[in-house]
Amino acid sequence: MQAHELFRHLRMPEFGDVRQYVRTLPTNTLMGFGAFAALTTYWYATRPRALKPPCDLAMQSVEVEGGEHARRSSLLNSNEPLIYYYDDVRTTYDIFQRGVQVSNNGPCLGFRKPNQPYEWISYKEVSDRAEYIGSALLHRGFKPSHAQYIGIFSQNRPEWVIIEQGCYAYSMVVVPLYDTLGTEAIAYIVNKADLSLVFCDKPDKAKLLLSGVEKGDTPILNTIVIMEPFGTDLVERGKKCGVEIFSMKEIEELGRAHRQKPMPPKPEDLAVICFTSGTTGNPKGAMITHQNIVSNASAFVKTTEKTFMPSCDDILISFLPLAHMFERIVECVVLCHGGRIGFFQGDIRLLMDDLKALQPTVFPVVPRLLNRMFDKIFGQADTTIKRWMLDFASKRKEAELRSGIVRNNSFWDKVIFSKIQASLGGKVRLMVTGAAPVSASVLTFLRAALGCQFYEGYGQTECTAGCSLSLPGDWTAGHVGAPMPCSLIKLVDVQEMNYLAARGEGEVCVKGPNVFCGYLKDAEKTAEALDKDGWLHTGDIGKWLPNGTLKIIDRKKHIFKLAQGEYIAPEKIENVYLRCEALAQVFVYGESLQAFLVAVVVPDPETLCKWAKKSGFEGSYEELCKNKDVKKHILEDMVRNGKESGLKSFEQVKDIFVHNEMFSIENGLLTPTLKAKRPELRKYFQPQIDELYANAKM
Repeated sequence: MQAHELFRHLRMPEFGDVRQYVRTLPTNTLMGFGAFAALTTYWYATRPRALKPPCDLAMQSVEVEGGEHARRSSLLNSNEPLIYYYDDVRTTYDIFQRGVQVSNNGPCLGFRKPNQPYEWISYKEVSDRAEYIGSALLHRGFKPSHAQYIGIFSQNRPEWVIIEQGCYAYSMVVVPLYDTLGTEAIAYIVNKADLSLVFCDKPDKAKLLLSGVEKGDTPILNTIVIMEPFGTDLVERGKKCGVEIFSMKEIEELGRAHRQKPMPPKPEDLAVICFTSGTTGNPKGAMITHQNIVSNASAFVKTTEKTFMPSCDDILISFLPLAHMFERIVECVVLCHGGRIGFFQGDIRLLMDDLKALQPTVFPVVPRLLNRMFDKIFGQADTTIKRWMLDFASKRKEAELRSGIVRNNSFWDKVIFSKIQASLGGKVRLMVTGAAPVSASVLTFLRAALGCQFYEGYGQTECTAGCSLSLPGDWTAGHVGAPMPCSLIKLVDVQEMNYLAARGEGEVCVKGPNVFCGYLKDAEKTAEALDKDGWLHTGDIGKWLPNGTLKIIDRKKHIFKLAQGEYIAPEKIENVYLRCEALAQVFVYGESLQAFLVAVVVPDPETLCKWAKKSGFEGSYEELCKNKDVKKHILEDMVRNGKESGLKSFEQVKDIFVHNEMFSIENGLLTPTLKAKRPELRKYFQPQIDELYANAKM
């Protein structure tokens, strides 16, 4: 056969031939073709695409020249840290003004009454009311100065932001107060910051402040402005001790009648004095400038610019305390881009209802909330098959995460995770966690289940909020990301703990435009935190991982955070509990992945039997130590002593293990100077500690 004839026999069928062939096929075969084509089309439309990382994830930070092994973000083109993102945004006042422009006077602040939809206040109205507040303060003799401090004692609500913006519009400084500080600490702050005027949300807080004036603790306070309705009896009580009491409405009307042009601050001016609750002694007032805030917010925007750029369509749920800087930075990012902030009703138990009503796209969280979510999800998987399905689905989604894929439209989302996503409103695009470490297993599971960009950051008030943040595309857990573009981070030797910078371990030190300028009227504490070269010494021990991310591995002192971010000084608590008649030794333990404290206690062999007899218990020392009812009585006595000594609820232990052998030099649990060897105690009692925490979850 000739070549051309062979070609003729092998020719491609013409369109008519194909049509003829298709007609001969059975109907179910045709349906199969159609289904296959539809599935192929669906797969192409929904096939996962990995987020493109902003840099090489194997090298997320680079060492800067100078011999100190300091590292900077790989997102920077030079060793100069990022100070601002937008040319026209250099202060917190500018942040809000940009929001007014880009939102086109859209909705700004939202609130809701029980079982009602959210109501919104526009950007223009917020701006006007802020200027009324600031103008009223000027009219009453307050100065447009970064040395003029104004107190805010309130839960998160629209008025908080309005007052804050009113202060910034006229270069004044905000000093937040919050409930967990305690009465004495609040009086201390009022005096330390020379607060003659405080805005309160509720009459109860005004009464607390008035009692301080009546006792002579806060003679400087002479004006209280209350947001919610109050009675004339409160006004009369104020008059008796020389304190004028106004409603927020009265102050706004006064400002409207005497409105003045804004007198904006400069970047280097103070914006906030953020008092940290501290562990022992009085709280310290961290002085935060406008540049500190702008650089920190700008660094967040820079980190996520290619994968998440906020817009007017974004909605933030505000429930983390505005008195702390973490929430403030997230709000600044949203306001700068004309987004909306919806406030929770003020009761954390109603947060899930608020989420469903608001449908936020931005959701900042803390580990305590994440742990609750995790426990609730697995608690509802109450059968073997449900738990297996949940575990299997999360492993499939985690495999996608490892490939850089973040999505909420997979088969597993539709079948398993859609209810979880709907419980948060169904529209969350971005989550960020900070304030305390989060368990790697919890973070990885929730990243998979929620199908949104989920970042973990690390920092402290003294560096405004964050100094490191995980990068888009790196969805691994167990580290706190790379230095943010506003920060340089170095590790410094802690020789007594055998952490050496040469081995990539040491105390985390931070430098950059986000680092605070010191503590209010406290040169000694400032010198402890900031060295002569401007490095902030955090007290945390870090380790560089091979990919340039930072892992926090220890604490320089025996001070640690619980899961909700509260600092704990265990020795202080132990000294309180040692006042209990039955006890000879106490070891208080907690960790940043747990929400509460536990303790190992050793009863006093000489007094336990006597003490137990008074409570109706008989037996030898060893028998009494094993008696569950005796343990219950000891715990109740400890909690009572704690309460009488002023321990806060989070400083009280929730459970104890009663041990019948004294800690000693011989058994390696005390030093020669009879100090507790805390790492050794932790190792020795690890099984009992694990059991105490496990029992609490049952």
